[in-house]
Amino acid sequence: FVDSGGRKVALRFDQTVPTCRVIAQYPDKISLPFKRYQIQTVWRAEKPQKGRYREFLQCDADIFGVDDRTADAETIALTIDIYKNLGFKKPLALINDRDLYENIPYKAIVAIDKLTKTGSQAVLKELETKGYSPNEAQKLLDKVKNNKPNDNLNYIFSFLDNYGLKDNYRFTPTLARSFSYSNGTIWEIIVEEFEGGSLAGCERFDSLVSRFSKRRVPGVGFAVGFDRTILAMEEMGLFPNLTTYTKVLTTIFNKELISFSQKISKLLRSNGINTELYPDPTDKLDKQLKYADKKGIPFVVIIGPDEAEKNLVTLRNMKTKQQKMVALDKIITELSGGV
Repeated sequence: FVDSGGRKVALRFDQTVPTCRVIAQYPDKISLPFKRYQIQTVWRAEKPQKGRYREFLQCDADIFGVDDRTADAETIALTIDIYKNLGFKKPLALINDRDLYENIPYKAIVAIDKLTKTGSQAVLKELETKGYSPNEAQKLLDKVKNNKPNDNLNYIFSFLDNYGLKDNYRFTPTLARSFSYSNGTIWEIIVEEFEGGSLAGCERFDSLVSRFSKRRVPGVGFAVGFDRTILAMEEMGLFPNLTTYTKVLTTIFNKELISFSQKISKLLRSNGINTELYPDPTDKLDKQLKYADKKGIPFVVIIGPDEAEKNLVTLRNMKTKQQKMVALDKIITELSGGV
């Protein structure tokens, strides 16, 4: 688009293409094989809908400089492991090879890529609008559906089986990944209980670097859709109950006693006890206690005039509501024991 200065500018639509440009630009400074990951915001001219936004966070990981399909298999295993570690019971990698689409025009690949979203009839109708007769469109779709894994895919499947992921992938001959630079292995990660679409998109892109230089550098990698993954985790209840890591709230009785509260907080922190110093000395003690209770902070230290004069603190257990006076030199022992 044109900015306010009349310049033609663009927003970053992915992270793979810029990385390939950098690899092409610095051939003597980037050693191959080259593994990298990147987490950054990207933008697409999408129609906003569930799990699909115009601005979103994308998490990439790629391997450059390796033709062997071991790199593909390792990357697929990584994507599956990511979703297993996030708590999904059975993340599924839908895997295909764009080489199986050899001699099929790109315009047809774009249509077939929509099969899961729109269904067979919609794909056939789109193929007809692109010049195929009804009979030709049906034959083409049937041909794609009846494809069998090639040697590259069988090697990858063997790797995944040995890796213990036999139940976490499926050969999907209709998966197309309609990026023009995709070639070879392609895959997507889905969770069958989630209806918001694939959670990660992945492919081999052996010719992408050569668009920016005369050198051929093969590549393979994936992009995790962070926002859609978060949405799936929320729907499936995979987030743990959020609990505070703060163990102690040090209250501030009044402005004159701030220095005592600061001293106690520093002492606790220096002894490895996560401590929060209440930030507003103008708030009454009752409000500070409610703050600790709302945040789930288990202990509160109170230093009033009497405590400060005697070098004591009042230690309150927010769960039992019991409290006791503790000598300053005993507070670490009390809290370390869990009180």
